[in-house]
Amino acid sequence: MGSAYIISAVRTAGGRRNGRLSGWHPVDLAAEVLDEVVRRAGLDPALVEDVVMGCVNQAAQQSANIARGAVLASGLPQSVPGTTLDRQCGSSQQALHMAAATVISGNMDVVIAAGVESMSRVPMGLPERLGAEAGLGGAMSPRLLARFPDSFSQFVGAEMVASKHGLSRAELDAYALESHLKAAAAANAGAFDAEILPIDFEGPDGTAERHAVDEGIRFNTTLEGLQGLKTLSPDGVLTAGTASQICDGASAVMVVNEAGLRASGVKPLARLHQMTVTAGDPVIMLEEPLFATDRALQRSGLRIEDIDLYEVNEAFASVPLAWLRHTGADPAKLNVNGGAIALGHPLGSSGTKLMTTMIHALAARGGRYGLQTMCEGGGMANVTIVERL
Repeated sequence: MGSAYIISAVRTAGGRRNGRLSGWHPVDLAAEVLDEVVRRAGLDPALVEDVVMGCVNQAAQQSANIARGAVLASGLPQSVPGTTLDRQCGSSQQALHMAAATVISGNMDVVIAAGVESMSRVPMGLPERLGAEAGLGGAMSPRLLARFPDSFSQFVGAEMVASKHGLSRAELDAYALESHLKAAAAANAGAFDAEILPIDFEGPDGTAERHAVDEGIRFNTTLEGLQGLKTLSPDGVLTAGTASQICDGASAVMVVNEAGLRASGVKPLARLHQMTVTAGDPVIMLEEPLFATDRALQRSGLRIEDIDLYEVNEAFASVPLAWLRHTGADPAKLNVNGGAIALGHPLGSSGTKLMTTMIHALAARGGRYGLQTMCEGGGMANVTIVERL
């Protein structure tokens, strides 16, 4: 069997809702990272054979196959196809898996995996709301309702995870504080500089400015401030401070096989070592990364202690904390530069965003293996293990 390599990886800095990236149409924002990932690879754009792009809320400005729109808005030749996929929060991580599988098969040699989400311009849940307002119904069919009479809720699932794994409000608040502290330290040290594509935006006074620092980081966060927040539900333990931030962003990685590697003439950043996706209980929903990690490790022949860095998406603080308890992983290796609680979770972009961050963090620390996992709506989870080269 062939191999899949990542030869370049880039992301925008996260933009807060109605913040620095909100002036960008998501098609154009995605085009920016497509151009940059090609530039960083030093590859002839004509060699790109496909773009696979994750995007969750595919309505309005993110409709009509945004991947193809991004290609046409970029410097890539119009002969490059594009397809958009939705595996909820893991959409661009799944895009990476699809790109890797395609080049491993030998059917293509060079594929870009990417993701984009403008949560300012296309709010979360907009497709469902548009359907309801038009009188066209929703996603819950009669058979689905008969089997699962309660609507699926990530907020309920996050509370269920916290309860099942015995996580207290104090533990969740402390974890959120650490996310901000690590992200602030990384930003101040320039740890994100190599992975971020600065994006121009218009400042409040109309002057041109550059967005190069994740806008969601609260550099002065305190435990007392987090403790003062109300819980999302009256009898719950989660707050807005222990949930991921709404975010705008785009990201991309260039995936090649041996032939693509020869064509590029560059040293690969990493090799895709193992790719897993599993599904479980859609009600508790957010717990599946625990079990997907078990399967990925078993299939890879690695133990959790063999992994140098872990990126577990911080959809809610209960998810990585439950993952730590289940796997017995070293907390010092987890989300070492902070996570979505501080940096934001731009839904369809988060998969390749986290991969970009993990690859750069592995290089900075001289690590070999990195493991990334993401909880996803419907009770699914992707796991990707890479080997830095």
